[in-house]
Amino acid sequence: MKIELEPDLDCCVETLAKREYKKGLREVLNGKESPELTEKMEVLRAFLEGADFKKIRGEYEPYLIMGKRVRFIMYLEEGKPKYNFDVKEENGKR
Repeated sequence: MKIELEPDLDCCVETLAKREYKKGLREVLNGKESPELTEKMEVLRAFLEGADFKKIRGEYEPYLIMGKRVRFIMYLEEGKPKYNFDVKEENGKR
């Protein structure tokens, strides 16, 4: 499973991942658990526990400062958190 987040200068990818994780926890507590939600929670948990957020922000924030949009994608590969991102011009072009 791949999870996509779009950070901006006001909200970094770490904060967005934490929000998504908390949202998933609320769904679980409300009895809405599913295999997809379980997988999503595992990706988010592994990412939040293992990522070097200072390094990650240093990679994508320069693009945000230039006014570009960043689409951040996180996933598990052999049980380890991985990520990549792509950059788009503000009007949606890559």
